[in-house]
Amino acid sequence: MELRDINSFIEVANHKSFTKAAAHSYLTQPSLSKAIKKLEEELHVELFDRSTRHLRLTDAGQIVYQQGQKALAALSELDVLLEELMDVTAGTIRIGIPPLIGTLFFPDIARRFNQKYPKVSLELTELGAKLIGQLVEDGQVDLGIIVMPANEKKFNIHPFIQDEFVLYLYEDHPLAHKQSISLSELRDERFILFSKDFTLHDHVIQACENHGFTPTISYQSSQWDLIVGLVSSKLGIALLPRSIYEKQTNSNVKIIPIEENSTLLWKLGIITKKGAYHSFALKELLKMLGEEE
Repeated sequence: MELRDINSFIEVANHKSFTKAAAHSYLTQPSLSKAIKKLEEELHVELFDRSTRHLRLTDAGQIVYQQGQKALAALSELDVLLEELMDVTAGTIRIGIPPLIGTLFFPDIARRFNQKYPKVSLELTELGAKLIGQLVEDGQVDLGIIVMPANEKKFNIHPFIQDEFVLYLYEDHPLAHKQSISLSELRDERFILFSKDFTLHDHVIQACENHGFTPTISYQSSQWDLIVGLVSSKLGIALLPRSIYEKQTNSNVKIIPIEENSTLLWKLGIITKKGAYHSFALKELLKMLGEEE
């Protein structure tokens, strides 16, 4: 059994598709298929249920996936330790971050850290906040920036940035004249949400249910700019952090403050796995991010 075959298997499992895994790696689809087949023959098990549209791990596949992650995490930690022996200011920091947070904050983080430590590479993985926590727990990334709260038993947690939610709607919407709005006034609106892998999806639904209604969802997306574009096209309204408004360019979109914003806040946190090794570079990055509080 070779580690590169295990790595290929984990890539396919993460993307639930040979095609998507190939697009996100340096391997071709036939190479990935060959590696999976080789593993299945060596272990005498089927790793994927191929009877559905999307690949699903079998029970045996789940075991191989979990143990394979542990093995790769241990080896990646070995690389970090050896790199520090040779040069304490070199290496790679693997960061897990939702696309929205990446768009809003990562460019500035990368720029400032690179100015101080130009030999340290920041490797970015963009997924929904729910998935980022799992990547940190499995040791696939060194640091995650997520929407709070987080599991205090599993992670070291550092507050990062807090922002308020506001209502995004097209400029001639019947509610566009209001100076502020209550969530209960939105019960008859069509909502555009982030997809289910994103914490903001659940956050918005819970906030609406706390005010007596379940939102009618017209569209879901993993891209904030598409959500704003759909709002601009009069296909629904959205509840999003205020900081997005500074990045968007649709002149047809306006924002209105939410009256209940004391309870509807976007709280971001930085998480690392408890008990995991923190390289010198990672400690410095954590220190820099802590200055954002």
